[in-house]
Amino acid sequence: MRVVISGGGKVGEYLATVLLASGNEVTIIERDADVADRLSMLLSGRYLVIVGDGCDSKSQEDAGIRRADVFVATTGQDDNNLVACEIAQRVFNVPRAVARVNAPKNQRIFRTLGIESVSSTQLIANLIEEETLLGSMSTITSLTHSNVLLTEIVVPRFRNHAEEEGVLVADLDMPEGSIIAAVALSDRIEVVGPETVVHPGDRAIVIADQEAVDDVRDMLRSL
Repeated sequence: MRVVISGGGKVGEYLATVLLASGNEVTIIERDADVADRLSMLLSGRYLVIVGDGCDSKSQEDAGIRRADVFVATTGQDDNNLVACEIAQRVFNVPRAVARVNAPKNQRIFRTLGIESVSSTQLIANLIEEETLLGSMSTITSLTHSNVLLTEIVVPRFRNHAEEEGVLVADLDMPEGSIIAAVALSDRIEVVGPETVVHPGDRAIVIADQEAVDDVRDMLRSL
């Protein structure tokens, strides 16, 4: 998964470290050249650091936003994070934009504009959980050399349901051409039955047409 991060401060640095450890491609946009140099040296060039402004479309393009799956704005300025996410979404149509919000009162503004927001106090505990945040996905195999894939998708944090209660798989609005066949829990794999429930962090084993896999992940992200 390709992630572009605006802001190379402590939050951005830690997020990049976690994402890299999970095998993702990361690019950081940082306006301070000295900070950018330090970041480049810190992880021995394992990710790209662009010296620029995350609120500038040219900097975002240089960072590879057109190929990104997620854009995350982590600076300490809410207005900058808002503008950066707006550019990523409206100019480059990035599939997902997430912003650090330093003043909780601003979260409603971000939500109104369709930007996911997390307060700085929650960011390390929740947002950094990359698999839970992004609903990470890996294709296990294709079936019978067709366009049907066996895919593992991590169930992301819920937005509209109680995480403790979970959601019945039977109640999910599965896209056409897809089913959840099993759920991999921390200690076992459960074949889906009438009472099977999924919680954030569980791994859904999905059988789906290649065209439907992204729709399944989007459906899980909307829970």
